[in-house]
Amino acid sequence: MKIVESKQFKDELKAIAYYIRRDNLSASVEFVQTLKKKIKHLADSPYQYRKSVYFHHDNIRDMIYKGYTIVYEIDSEEKRLELLSIFNQNLPDL
Repeated sequence: MKIVESKQFKDELKAIAYYIRRDNLSASVEFVQTLKKKIKHLADSPYQYRKSVYFHHDNIRDMIYKGYTIVYEIDSEEKRLELLSIFNQNLPDL
């Protein structure tokens, strides 16, 4: 299954990494690297995480990682998984 990052996801991840980097550069790098590894494993088992609480569709899922929600959509016909958004409700506006 091919994994695609939406522009929104890329922008949000960049903002989160920058926010973490302000306090600790190595923590920021580790956060992004570990998240990317977890995302890569989604290709093998895309339905392993819960149905999204933000959307009412079986193919939209929420993966939780260190307090952040990663929303992704599974397109079985196209054999594609699109990362839609990443956010933490407790994070102040960036």
